[in-house]
Amino acid sequence: MNTIDRLLTQIAQQHLGIQTLEAQNADRLDFHDVAVWSLHDALRAAFEAGAKSQSSK
Repeated sequence: MNTIDRLLTQIAQQHLGIQTLEAQNADRLDFHDVAVWSLHDALRAAFEAGAKSQSSK
């Protein structure tokens, strides 16, 4: 797993309650109901991580 995948998995775990972004081949494990505010927080975290990585170059 590369750095970006680890970061995205961490964001999914922290903000969305999703343990893995790997396909589990089971609907109950691969599809999630997510509150819009949780999705907002996850997208913000991903955006901020990207912005931080660009400013450190």
